[in-house]
Amino acid sequence: MIGYEEALALLLRDAAPLDAESLAAFDGAGRVLAADVHSPAPLPRFDNAAMDGFALALGDATGEAGTEWPVLGSTAAGDAAARPDGTARQGAWEIMTGAVMPDGLDSVVPVERVDALGGDEGAPPARIRLREPVRAGANVRRRGEDIAEGARVLAKSERLDPARIMLLAALGIERVPLVRRPRVALIATGRELAEGGEAGEGAWIHDSNTPFLRLRLHAAGAEMVACERVGDDPAGFAAALDRVLAHQPDLVISTGAVSRGRFDFVPDSLRARGAELRFHGVAIRPGKPLLCARLREGPLHVGLPGNPASCAVGLRFFVEPLLRAMLGLPRERPTRLPLAAPVHARANLRTHLHAMLESDGEGRLAVHPLPRQESFRLAPFLSSQAWLVLPETGDGSTVMEPGQVVDVYPPGHLEPLAWRQGHP
Repeated sequence: MIGYEEALALLLRDAAPLDAESLAAFDGAGRVLAADVHSPAPLPRFDNAAMDGFALALGDATGEAGTEWPVLGSTAAGDAAARPDGTARQGAWEIMTGAVMPDGLDSVVPVERVDALGGDEGAPPARIRLREPVRAGANVRRRGEDIAEGARVLAKSERLDPARIMLLAALGIERVPLVRRPRVALIATGRELAEGGEAGEGAWIHDSNTPFLRLRLHAAGAEMVACERVGDDPAGFAAALDRVLAHQPDLVISTGAVSRGRFDFVPDSLRARGAELRFHGVAIRPGKPLLCARLREGPLHVGLPGNPASCAVGLRFFVEPLLRAMLGLPRERPTRLPLAAPVHARANLRTHLHAMLESDGEGRLAVHPLPRQESFRLAPFLSSQAWLVLPETGDGSTVMEPGQVVDVYPPGHLEPLAWRQGHP
């Protein structure tokens, strides 16, 4: 049995970012950029009015309260740029929010800060009188003021979210290079497993790991390409492995049959087909029997234990770091938070616990380990908001007291930490 860091290093030894594909930006929500994105144009693309009002040519001067200006034209958003002659620049132009500033005019006075004088109903006024001073350059959005032409607006390895997609749309960028989703195949083992709705003979149980893994893998940025379920049958497992490999996965995950019992056939089955076992057994709790192998056909194989908590820990702290490497993301860093209650750290085992987060009235966060976390239990998943990770303690169990700072991870590597006000 090896330590967590050594096992993770072996898992990630030759992991590399996957190739890129071009995709419509709107369809890329949640995906990872494969390259920097630069602005093809300035934003705004032209000087424009920040509000409805009247455009003036002030230069370096200030428009004084009480001065009157003849209204010589009108321009709305979407109109071509108005090009008043020199004489016309001595007057005001009615202008709407977002409209191109007429040539030579440099300031906008809001409509509510002028008195309209004369003119026909439904038409611009004949003249305006300023109610208060207007500084030069007021209420004008300058070309490139938000984003300069050629500027790097998004960086490689950033994930597309609504704000970034909005920016791409504003810049007229329709397609972007995105890292291909890792292709994952899943094989669930165990003759006791039944799918939802099935009722087999004997001591069967419903398969809960498969739907959990499928949803969590999707949330982690992967694409599920194949899913199989087999009994405690090495030949059936080998056949299932052949079937899922036909879908050309980047990673194969199996659940169950990785411990040391007579029916735990996965390690021997992998060796028999020429796989290179990188490790089998990690000093973690839960999930010690976890294994990793490089299949002869190329993909990595991660064998997760069958108990739900062990399976979840293997996914979160081994599979998800591997997916991050395939997506070109840097190694995840934990949030460091104080404990709100005492917790036992196990000797020689890195321990992973379901936890909740609490924010007090002054905005201070603390982490609460949940009770009763045996590896077979599903109930803690319902309340869990985070993973609390305790390091190995050496030669004896240690009680970590309230206030000691520990590592905390969100439920998934692409998700933020969340908490609720008050005690859990």
